[in-house]
Amino acid sequence: MDKKQAEKRIKELREKTEYYAKKYYDEDNPEITDYEYDMMMLELRNLEKENPEFINQNSLTQKVGGHVKEGFKKVEHEVPLQSLQDVFNFEEIEAFDERVKKVAIENGIEEVKYVVETKIDGLSSALEYKEGKLIRGATRGNGLVGEDVTENLKTIKTIPQELPEKINITVRGEVFISKKDFEKMNKEREENEEELFANARNAAAGSLRQLDSNITKDRPLDIYIFNVQKIEGKEFNSHYEELQYLKNLGFNVNPVCIPCKNIEEIKEAINKIGKERDKITFGIDGAVVKVDNLKLREILGTTSKVPKWAIAYKYPPEQKETTLKDIEFQVGRTGVITPLAILEPVRVAGSLISKTTLHNEDFVKEKGLKIGDRVIIQKAGDVIPEIVKPVVSKRDGTEKDFVMPTTCPVCGAEAVREEGESAVRCTGIECPAKLYRNLVHFVSREAMNIDGLGENIIAILLEKNMISNIADIYDLKYEELLALKKNGKKFAQNLIDSINASKENDLYRLITAFGIRHVGVKAAKILAKTYGTLDNLAKASFDSLSFVDEIGPIVANSIKEFFEQEQTKDLIKRLKNAGVNMTRLKSDEEDDRFAGKTFVLTGTLEKYTREEASDIIEKFGGKTSSSVSKKTSYLLAGEDAGSKLTKAQSLGIQIITEDEFIEMCKNSKE
Repeated sequence: MDKKQAEKRIKELREKTEYYAKKYYDEDNPEITDYEYDMMMLELRNLEKENPEFINQNSLTQKVGGHVKEGFKKVEHEVPLQSLQDVFNFEEIEAFDERVKKVAIENGIEEVKYVVETKIDGLSSALEYKEGKLIRGATRGNGLVGEDVTENLKTIKTIPQELPEKINITVRGEVFISKKDFEKMNKEREENEEELFANARNAAAGSLRQLDSNITKDRPLDIYIFNVQKIEGKEFNSHYEELQYLKNLGFNVNPVCIPCKNIEEIKEAINKIGKERDKITFGIDGAVVKVDNLKLREILGTTSKVPKWAIAYKYPPEQKETTLKDIEFQVGRTGVITPLAILEPVRVAGSLISKTTLHNEDFVKEKGLKIGDRVIIQKAGDVIPEIVKPVVSKRDGTEKDFVMPTTCPVCGAEAVREEGESAVRCTGIECPAKLYRNLVHFVSREAMNIDGLGENIIAILLEKNMISNIADIYDLKYEELLALKKNGKKFAQNLIDSINASKENDLYRLITAFGIRHVGVKAAKILAKTYGTLDNLAKASFDSLSFVDEIGPIVANSIKEFFEQEQTKDLIKRLKNAGVNMTRLKSDEEDDRFAGKTFVLTGTLEKYTREEASDIIEKFGGKTSSSVSKKTSYLLAGEDAGSKLTKAQSLGIQIITEDEFIEMCKNSKE
């Protein structure tokens, strides 16, 4: 490659690595595998080494990736949180050892010892203690400036809030989610048809970098401490000694730490970690070799990006070839139809893999997969099995094209893919695969509000075959319910009373309870007010629905598809026969004092929940929005109002307190 070509390729690689680093570090949403990114960085590093005249400080070979996320306070690291130089073979480890020994001999240090640790696949963070108390926690950021995530870090149970010694110390660790917890998280997200996390590292990073610490609190985060950044009043001779001290202080220290006397022991340690990799409970993306002698570390020093006393050996992902025997389809609890790869069983990274998700129609087509293909599979982040690509050269013509179903494989109802979405969904309201979720929604507080019919009772009713669709709720008998609970007379009578009371609900509750895609409580109220009866709504044309305020063509299409289903017609007929109200209940004098007004709620309200305040606004004909704009009429500001308050002030929006809101809602109209 000549100089011109080298310069062009270096520029191209810098642009690509910057883009992928932004997706990985800043957005916690990687688009390529770690290995693919590592190979790009390796090529860039080698090209810059061969062509030093093209090196500049903007290259990711010279700086740490990552920026401070908007919404967080900036923290300047007193001691930089540097990255590590990655290597991919033992020759580079040997070269590292030779460089270290050369410097050691020049400075009269005869013996060089090392420590080999696991390179934990998480988000690097620093914890700062004053007089033994945790005062601040920050992410690495770009190594020099990170994000203040103190409150989020305090939700991690393994981080001590106070140390047994009143010392000033800053330590560095890696926040992570264990393999077991990650699998559980993704399984729950899959059941809820939420987007899956790409890997445990990004799940951990995304969880720690939440602006709301209540979200972080619900995520299974853990941390391993692996370094003392700074300490006052104490000195250590070795890194190993440092780690023992951290353990005694109550820190959760990296559990894999192997002392090594020479290069052969280093290789043995790296190989041992590699062999045991699938048994380690947390994800790793390499092994770190560190000089143990702290005085020698100081002599070796650092570059602007990496320390010269440590190096990271990166393991390649284990890949295996197998056959894609078939593609089956699963229907989730919200109706999403997901293709599932059925594989010839093969062992990868310690697990026998016989099937894996193919996510959606687009994923299969982008990969170019055919049934019968030989395929390469690997474990993403050592956890999730995934198909990397088909082995096109091994096709023999017997392979079959993939076709996404147009009807639900469980109930036969129409399966639709809406514009702008990747998911194909079953539209049947009585689909057995969706039944539990549909029942839970139907009886919920914002829908038919059947008190006593919670998730556990619904699960029991389904298990005992006492109900098999939504309408069966209204056929339940007192005598049947008695046996569900010990001393069940009161329970059974209360439930029957609640079921009967739900028959008198306003029409909007029934529309909400149907769970029509894109139709929530607000839209249901608008539809009930516009059409008056369920029959009128069911007969409404697409054009009529499209012009209803806040409905539009996408929601209109969803409503039309719902009411055209035979399952829907059957359900409505049965609910009518059971005596369920299907007409809007009008109050004596409707109060539309907030008609044409849009409210945004921010901060913590004392007398209402946000849901209750929103219900009041909508009851009086107003609307609520989640974001401030020029169309906002009022900003209802509670305690600790944040950026929405600032934006409202800049736009000249009228800001009201909770007391002022209460006054506006009193009997006389505004």
